[in-house]
Amino acid sequence: MSENIRALHLEDEHELRRLLEIEMQKNEELEEKLNKASGKTKDKTAGTEDSAEYKSCFYRMFLQTAGVLVVIAAIAVLIATLVTPAFRIYGTSMTPTLKEGDIVLSVRTTNFDRGDLVAFYFNNKILVKRVIAFPGEWVDIDSDGNVTVNGTKLDEPYIEDQALGETDITFPYQVPADRYFVLGDHRSTSIDSRNTTIGCISKEMIAGRLMFKVWPLNQFRAF
Repeated sequence: MSENIRALHLEDEHELRRLLEIEMQKNEELEEKLNKASGKTKDKTAGTEDSAEYKSCFYRMFLQTAGVLVVIAAIAVLIATLVTPAFRIYGTSMTPTLKEGDIVLSVRTTNFDRGDLVAFYFNNKILVKRVIAFPGEWVDIDSDGNVTVNGTKLDEPYIEDQALGETDITFPYQVPADRYFVLGDHRSTSIDSRNTTIGCISKEMIAGRLMFKVWPLNQFRAF
């Protein structure tokens, strides 16, 4: 009887151990699952924090870049308006040097040389002509369109059609004080200082001296 009881106790002990091992294994599995779940949560939290930090950094960089671009654009507009105004050419009075649709850049200055191209205001328009003579100089143009200044014939390789053009003044003609005598390169059609409609121009009328032709791009040139 006692041997049977002892055998029963041994069987019970083995069963208990087995059950304990099962429970321990379950606990270990549960703990592993909890650890994994906790790790995923941390990863998600870390990912969320990283994403928020990235968005914040990107937003700051965007604002800084936008600010720099605005400043650059403002400076460019200021320079284009005050220092290097841009003009579009209309009409044919400056062919072949300039054609309709060309875009040119100029510089504001009060110093000019003979032959310089200048843009000037006239009747709410901007015209472009070439400086031929300065205040007090004598200009003469013969019937063939040859131009002389103070008795010296000008060499003008930039014109293709020498002509007296549309004139209502008497040559030789003395340029008035504080005025400039200007001509268009297309001499047969240009209305310029040969005609009292425009006459000689003052420094106050001049918007700038042309420096570059920038359009069309394949015809870029400096003056």
